Amino acid sequence: MIQLKTMLNCIDNSGAALVECVNVLKKKRPATIGDRIVVVVQKQRSFGPSDSSGSGIANKVRRGDIRHAVVVRVKKEMQRADGSLVKFEDNACVLVHKSGDPIGTRLNGVVGAELRGKRWSKILSLAPMHV
Repeated sequence: MIQLKTMLNCIDNSGAALVECVNVLKKKRPATIGDRIVVVVQKQRSFGPSDSSGSGIANKVRRGDIRHAVVVRVKKEMQRADGSLVKFEDNACVLVHKSGDPIGTRLNGVVGAELRGKRWSKILSLAPMHV
């Protein structure tokens, strides 16, 4: 359940490490897996000393940037159609463009299988595993 002021981990390689939710789009209730939100980048991920040498690794987002994101994991337990309960250890998201394409090219961690029902197949294809 993601709402205003919720802090989320960013699990892609866009350059953001920690983001804060400022709006849930198209809903009057808290966001769950597969919902689109608006976030502000609070903490930027450092890629080490190699990013200043011109190796091509560059942060695509900076601290303070306002971006759209898709929620891929939530701490709150959810009940699936088959009756099973699923819950994750943290709240996590993936940054996306307004068109819906992911900003990053890799994902670091599992994502919820509910993304399949909400038509986020591009994020599912980048994920190493979905639960």
